[in-house]
Amino acid sequence: MDMRPNILLISIDSLGANHLGCYGYQRPTSPHMDALAAQGVLCERLLCPAIPTLPSYTTLYTGQHPITHGIVSHPCDNNLGRQAPFLPWFLLQAGYTTCAVDSLMRSRLWFGRGYEFYIDPSIRHTLLYLAVTCEDLNARAIPWLRAHVSEPFFLFIHYWDPHWPFNPPERYRHLYCQGDPTDPDNHSLDAWWKHPLGVAARDTWLRTADGLITDAEYVTALYDQEVRYVDDGVGQLIKALDELGLAEKTLVVLTGDHGESMTEHGIYFEHHGLYDCTLHVPLIVRWTEHLPSGVCLPHTLQVSDIAPTLLEAAGLSVPTAMEGRSFWRLLTGEEQVGGHERVISLECTWQAKWSLRTDQYKFILARQPDLYGNSPRELYDLEADPLEKHNIVTQRSEIAAAMEAELEGWIADRLQASGREEDPLLTHGVSLRRASAIFD
Repeated sequence: MDMRPNILLISIDSLGANHLGCYGYQRPTSPHMDALAAQGVLCERLLCPAIPTLPSYTTLYTGQHPITHGIVSHPCDNNLGRQAPFLPWFLLQAGYTTCAVDSLMRSRLWFGRGYEFYIDPSIRHTLLYLAVTCEDLNARAIPWLRAHVSEPFFLFIHYWDPHWPFNPPERYRHLYCQGDPTDPDNHSLDAWWKHPLGVAARDTWLRTADGLITDAEYVTALYDQEVRYVDDGVGQLIKALDELGLAEKTLVVLTGDHGESMTEHGIYFEHHGLYDCTLHVPLIVRWTEHLPSGVCLPHTLQVSDIAPTLLEAAGLSVPTAMEGRSFWRLLTGEEQVGGHERVISLECTWQAKWSLRTDQYKFILARQPDLYGNSPRELYDLEADPLEKHNIVTQRSEIAAAMEAELEGWIADRLQASGREEDPLLTHGVSLRRASAIFD
């Protein structure tokens, strides 16, 4: 009998762990995901080595840090090398029927590698992936499950809610909102409307029929409504899986590519900034009767660990080209020690920055000035200041210097190993700003 599990990999775009009930959020945004966590293992600290979407998903698939696979930005001329390891390809070669319900391949062809079936409902929409709903995706994924119920399968589904723009269905609009979103006496968005990105957004979804939105909390409520909406979509998918009798046969993994900053650090409704609101994403793993239930793993993990973990779960060897570490034995309870002592992350969006994070400290290093006038060097004591509100780089200058030297040394070593000389963030620059007409 084949004891390998089916694998259902669910990724929810722009979903930060800090907006889910199972991670301590105060609003009831995620009852179905919370239930999934209660049935399986909740990984408390999964961090992204890269933002935004394309670099993060490339890291998810390859099990490599972006400095290795080379994809660090969206408007990037780089292509993923043919020699790069790719999770669906290994599963396909091992006999899995592979399917993606997704639209990433419209941006970069490598996202189709290893998939026998690639289903993209976004081609029906003029706005491409931004208009694809949970219903669109489930209407394709659930019939595919029914048709392939007797085969070992790897199914990847990529939900785009709650990605910008925050436009939940009308039936969710009553949730979490109080007061008048255009109240002229509310000044919580004044700084945003003076910022170049805010100026560019004045005539978008941030305006209602009654005028310009003034209440930052109203926009956060829209995001939370989107989370509640996608949670219902996840619930529908898991219900279909279980009704097909696949709960004990299927390893379910739910994660995200990055989080979203609401107003933290003066970054409004965007996924940039190497702060935990953006880097910390959910990871919930369920395999009924095979993994423990109601367990929380406190270990520090990173997105590049997911591919090797799924390969080990499938009984496959992990290629040496994958740099992530499998945490499968942490999930099963066979091991208690694991994870990472430090995680290095990068972004090349409206900002070009690196970060080095340990359990206690995070150091952030800018390669170019950012749009918010932040210091080129930031240091946060995560134990004393988990929300990263107080930059202590001058007060703890010795710690900052040591972390900067460690970060620069790591970057130099990795570049040398790959035969490159220039930091990719310098090569590509502040990529979204470069690609935008906002600042011309």
